[in-house]
Amino acid sequence: QVQLVESGGGLVQAGGSLRLSCAASGSIFSINTMGWHRQAPGKQRELVAAITSYGSTKYTDSVKGRFTISRDNAKNTVYLQMNSLKPEDTAVYYCSSGRYSGSYSWVSWGQGTQVTVSS
Repeated sequence: QVQLVESGGGLVQAGGSLRLSCAASGSIFSINTMGWHRQAPGKQRELVAAITSYGSTKYTDSVKGRFTISRDNAKNTVYLQMNSLKPEDTAVYYCSSGRYSGSYSWVSWGQGTQVTVSS
């Protein structure tokens, strides 16, 4: 089982930037697919970005060109760089760990970090 701890959330004005970090422990990080999800009040949790063990990335359409997911296997950490933030990006952001084999299978989740974008 992988333990995940997110950090880096906060309050930012529209157009600003934040970088989220997710530190992993308890498993071989380098072989896991990692993901960032978000859940806004009254909405379902959605996959924002994912990165496989070999560096292939995927983004939901609403964040393409603004968000970048990356990983540092030496530090067992995955990042989400968020630029040009919009009020609709406000949500709790969750880090996840799992596998990709044609589809994503998420096994472990972090506790989440709040991102609030003011207009």
